[in-house]
Amino acid sequence: MGMHTVGRMRKRIFPLAAGALLGIGLSPFAVHFALFWGLFPNRDLSHASSYVQEVMEIVNDNYIDPPSAAYDRLARSAIHGMVETLDPHSEYLESKDNEQLEDDLSGEFGGIGIQVEVRDGHVYVISPMKGTPSDRAGVRSGDEILSIDGKAVDGDAPMNDVVDRLRGAPRTVVEVVTYRASTRQRLDLRLTREIIKTDSIADARVLPGGIGYIELTDFSEHTGQQFDDALDGLLKKNISGLVLDLRDNPGGLLDSAVDVAEPFFRKGELIVYTQGRHPDDREDYRAEADGDPVDLPVAVLINEETASAAEIVTGALKDTGRAVIVGERSFGKGSVQSIFKLKNGEGLRLTTAHYFTPSGVSIHEKGIAPQVEVVMSLTEDEKLRNQRARRDIADPVEFRKRFGFEPISDRQLQAAVDVIRGVCLLDGQAAGAR
Repeated sequence: MGMHTVGRMRKRIFPLAAGALLGIGLSPFAVHFALFWGLFPNRDLSHASSYVQEVMEIVNDNYIDPPSAAYDRLARSAIHGMVETLDPHSEYLESKDNEQLEDDLSGEFGGIGIQVEVRDGHVYVISPMKGTPSDRAGVRSGDEILSIDGKAVDGDAPMNDVVDRLRGAPRTVVEVVTYRASTRQRLDLRLTREIIKTDSIADARVLPGGIGYIELTDFSEHTGQQFDDALDGLLKKNISGLVLDLRDNPGGLLDSAVDVAEPFFRKGELIVYTQGRHPDDREDYRAEADGDPVDLPVAVLINEETASAAEIVTGALKDTGRAVIVGERSFGKGSVQSIFKLKNGEGLRLTTAHYFTPSGVSIHEKGIAPQVEVVMSLTEDEKLRNQRARRDIADPVEFRKRFGFEPISDRQLQAAVDVIRGVCLLDGQAAGAR
């Protein structure tokens, strides 16, 4: 077993592939007949597996399309059904999908270091990542990607298809053809892929009034260190408070959530605990860093897409009075998935525990209620997502041309700033009265 993940990773449907694996498991179809014939959960594993084998033999011998009834394909279908009907977060991962999950959680992948978007049926570069192959080759924001390895890019294809073609093993070569409209220049690039490290920090800056702001997009392997670096940088600027923006953050690694919460807790204080199926399966996660915790007014921004690891941080800070929570009720994903490694590079993501805030509160399927509620409309949410994702477009005219609307006010962020200002005012008055 490997890492624990609490991320609210969206369900995906994967194509079935050939290969040998376990012959044990019940598809929904097999479950139906198992119950019909009186096979109940208290029967032993050998009885259950022999029954599944019997069903597979019948299908393999009699189904009209032999390739669809090959044993390896039936086995994978059975495993998908067995695992993915347990809950929305458990999943059988075939090799390609398991590799992608590991890349997502590690925060590293092989690629050329560009962010792309689809607009008007074309694929454009949002920006090259500094110091990566695309950056060194002179790729610029706004360049259109015409082809990858000699195959034209289809702007109507899923974005994942484009990303998958750009990614690959380090030291492999990818040929990319781009077009720069400003100079009417076509560029034929031959790029060697490298390990690309993603950054969980989308933004870290000082807002007007000396209030720090950090936006976290996920919780991967390097998030804790990245957050510490961003927080240290803001503290050196003598900020008077901190807004931690966890809106639209789907979660990720449990350990990374603990790392992000830790600077606000004293050594030995409980941040979160998990509880598995047995009474002795409880595991406590406590702050381990020496020294005094950060002593600043903190506001945490959440919305209905704030989930799992992001909810661990939110719940710990709210539960212990370390922060004021602003925005909308969070998603409510309070389960922990463990990653089990299988043969041939495949894996199993299985729900093995629930997590609880320090006082023993479970947010599973309930979410975290903000103390200062600021509800945004669906239209506002969509506009703000575009604005936060494209802070590089500062010109209002260009922004309107790109997205079709004028930038709007972020009412949730303003409420968080107001909360911190209020706390600072009260603290100042209390200090003056002493």
